Amino acid sequence: MLHIGICDDSFAARAQLRSVLEHNLYDRHAEYNIFEFSSGEGVLGWFANHTAELDLLFLDIEMNAIDGMEAARRIREQNQTIQLVFVTGYADYVFDGYSVGALDYLIKPVQPEHLDQVLVRTFAAMHRAADTVYLCHNSDGVYRIPRQEILYFSSDRRLITCVTTTRSYTFYGKLDDVQSELNDQAFLRIHQRYLIRKDSVERVTDNSVRIQNEELPISRSYKKEAVFALTRTFLEEEA
Repeated sequence: MLHIGICDDSFAARAQLRSVLEHNLYDRHAEYNIFEFSSGEGVLGWFANHTAELDLLFLDIEMNAIDGMEAARRIREQNQTIQLVFVTGYADYVFDGYSVGALDYLIKPVQPEHLDQVLVRTFAAMHRAADTVYLCHNSDGVYRIPRQEILYFSSDRRLITCVTTTRSYTFYGKLDDVQSELNDQAFLRIHQRYLIRKDSVERVTDNSVRIQNEELPISRSYKKEAVFALTRTFLEEEA
């Protein structure tokens, strides 16, 4: 499922881009959701509660108050994996997009062949990033959480909390399944209820680890493997 945002203060421009997008995605037999925003303030307000939900965002550069470039800078501070594409009536702004890691730019009105090139690059970038994000599904939607931002997962029966450097996400599942889905040596099980990212640990003792001033217990059954793995991680960081 591809989650796409269109931010433009012109209803006509949003409608034109959406129409071209839907035709292209229909031809690809792709599943998608499209969210529309009429201002930079609107997309930033929505983004505050849906930090990792969008895969691709089209931003009009010339908007009042918060323009597309400023909105992109603020979004990029919170999300390093979202693909940003600027839509503009002028080519003068194109080079500014490189400062926020923009995937591409499109000139209005958006032409199908140019949009197709952008989508090809988007799908390729998403494929490359597949091993760098964790997909979290809950009642609010689907979130693409950069693995490097994850501190740890905790489990309370079937309710799992993913704690990151910026916020927490909750969803239902099994911690065993999360560990299997990650299939990543960067994560370590220290307890039946806790799965941590090794690089996030500030201190380790025989009975606990400290992550951002929070103490998490190491259970007896995981103690030997956990302490050995974390000690090795610390030594590698110092080397």
